Amino acid sequence: MTSILEKKCIERGLRMTDQRRIIAKVLSDANDHPDAEEVYARATAIDPKISLATVYRTVRLFDEAGIIETHDFRDGRARYELAEGEHHDHLIDVQTGDVIEFVDEEIERLQEKIAEKLGYELVDHRMELYGRKKK
Repeated sequence: MTSILEKKCIERGLRMTDQRRIIAKVLSDANDHPDAEEVYARATAIDPKISLATVYRTVRLFDEAGIIETHDFRDGRARYELAEGEHHDHLIDVQTGDVIEFVDEEIERLQEKIAEKLGYELVDHRMELYGRKKK
């Protein structure tokens, strides 16, 4: 079965090798924001011949094609998610590294209002909040 990511790659004319298909499937199936090492571990569980270098090259290719988004959540590693679906923001737990996706209409309206007040039309944004659980 063709993954969401593989379909997007084909639409953009990217050549799909077996290893790229596996990496695309791993990223499509991810419910988290894996880094390259996590993608590598999941991909090699399917095909042990995939190298870490192949994972890095492939995620860079997917990112440059606009198929995935790369995030730097201040933990020293690039993390990936599909560049599709509804807009959302992120709350990063600084103790566990967990990433929580959320949407808040009030924040969205406030960002639009701020951009307008400063004389801009908001075309895109990315919000990352960092915190720790209250005790």
